[in-house]
Amino acid sequence: MCQECGRESARWLGRCPACHAWNSLAELSVPTLPAARSGGAPSAPQELSAIDSVAEPRWILPLGELGRALGGGLVPGSVILIGGEPGIGKSTLLLQASAALAKERGCVVYVSGEETLSQIKLRARRLDINGEQLFLLAENNLDHITAQLDSLKPVTVVVDSIQSVYAPDIESSPGSISQVRDCTLRLVTWAKANQVPVFITGHVTKEGAIAGPRLLEHMVDTVLYFEGESLSSYRLLRAVKNRFGSVSEMGIFEMRGIGLVEVGNPSQIFLSERENEAIGSAVTATLEGSRPLLVVIQALTNPSVFGQVRRTASGVDFNRLLLISAVLSRRLSLRLGNQDIITNVTGGIKIDEPAADLAIALAIASSLRDVPVDPETVAVGEVGLSGEIRAVPQLERRLGEAARLGFRRAIVPYTSARHIQMKDIELIPVSTLRKAIEYGLGKKHQSAEVAQPPPEEMAEA
Repeated sequence: MCQECGRESARWLGRCPACHAWNSLAELSVPTLPAARSGGAPSAPQELSAIDSVAEPRWILPLGELGRALGGGLVPGSVILIGGEPGIGKSTLLLQASAALAKERGCVVYVSGEETLSQIKLRARRLDINGEQLFLLAENNLDHITAQLDSLKPVTVVVDSIQSVYAPDIESSPGSISQVRDCTLRLVTWAKANQVPVFITGHVTKEGAIAGPRLLEHMVDTVLYFEGESLSSYRLLRAVKNRFGSVSEMGIFEMRGIGLVEVGNPSQIFLSERENEAIGSAVTATLEGSRPLLVVIQALTNPSVFGQVRRTASGVDFNRLLLISAVLSRRLSLRLGNQDIITNVTGGIKIDEPAADLAIALAIASSLRDVPVDPETVAVGEVGLSGEIRAVPQLERRLGEAARLGFRRAIVPYTSARHIQMKDIELIPVSTLRKAIEYGLGKKHQSAEVAQPPPEEMAEA
C-alpha cells in the first residue's frame, strides 16, 4: 500500500502509479476476514426529506481556541486526528481539554499507549488538574480498550497515540500501516455507533505530515495540525480537513509553565515587539477563517556575494515572493537583480492569501531604499503582474481590526475603497504599486488627491 495516497498493489513498485511518489509502497498482510466489524444490523436507504434531524448540536468547548479550530464546537460522534512534532504540546492540550470536558459533561476516558499512569499524573499535577470524572487507561490492546469504553460509557475519548495501539488479530507490529489503518477504522465505527467524539493523536514524519497512509486522514472527520517554532512559546492549531466546519480557522495558544493558555488578542501580541522606525518592516491584515490578524512582515535585501542571488521566504509563499520581486524590478525599476531577498513573518504565522502582497512589496522597497515604512500605516492588497493593486475580500473587517489597534492610515486597493466607509482610519486608495510605495515610504498625501486616481495612473493599471 502507498503510504501517501493509499493505493494498493499486488507487488512492490518503486513509484506509485497514482500519486507518483517514490519509495512510498510498503508491504502489509491482508487478513482472511475483514477486521473491522460494524456491530449492528445493515442499514436501509432513507429518503432525505423523511430523515428527522434531531441530532445534538455542537458542544461549546471550555477551550475556546480549540472550539474555533474545530469550526465552532465539538460534534457528537466525530473523530478528530491531531498531529504535530514531538514535544509540541499535543498531550498537554488534550489532557487540559479532557479535564475541562469531564468537569462540564461527565466521564471522559484518556487512553495512553505511550505513558504510564504515574507519568500522566505528574503532568496533571503540573497543570493543576484534579481529575474528577477523568479516567486514565494505560493500554495498547484495542480489544481491551473498547471493552473498557463499553463499560464506562464516556462522553469523550482520547487515544494518545494511534501508532501505539494494536489489534491482536492483525499479524503486524504496532505502528505498521495495517495496524494504524484498521485500528482507526474500528475507532471510527465505535464513535459513530455510540455518538461519542474521539480524539486521536498521530506522529508526524520528517516532512511534517502525519505518519502512515493518507487514507488515515480520509477516514476521520477532522484533521488538526499543532504547529509552532521550537524557540517560540506560541502554538498554532490549524484545521486542514473538517467535515463540519471551515478549514481556514486557527486556534492560538501560548505555552507556559502551567500548560497551554489561550491567546485572546493575537494581533496585539504579534505587534508588541515592533519598532516604530524599523526599516524593512510592514504591517498587513490577514484573515484566518473569520478572525482578522495583524502581522508584521519583515524583509532584508543585501548585495549577493555569490554569483547567483537567493530568495528566502519564511511564513510567506515562495512563488509569491518571486512574483513580487519581479514586479518591483520590472515595473518600478528597483535594482533587485544583484540583491539577496529574505522575508519573514513574525510570530511563526504562515500567510497563504495574496492580500499580503502589498505589505511584502513595501517591506522589500523599504529595505532596499533604507527608508522606514510609516509605523501607523497598514497595507492590504494583491499585486498583479502589471503592477496593479487588486481587491481583497472582507476589507472592512480587516481595517476594523487595524483601527482597533491604533493604526491611523491604510493603503488599500482603489476598487475596494469605493464601497466602504471607515471613520476611525484614513483610507489611501491606490491602483498601482508605484503609488503605494510612494505613500508607504513617506510621501505626503491628501485624502482628496487620492480619492480618484489620475487618468495616467488608471491607464497604467
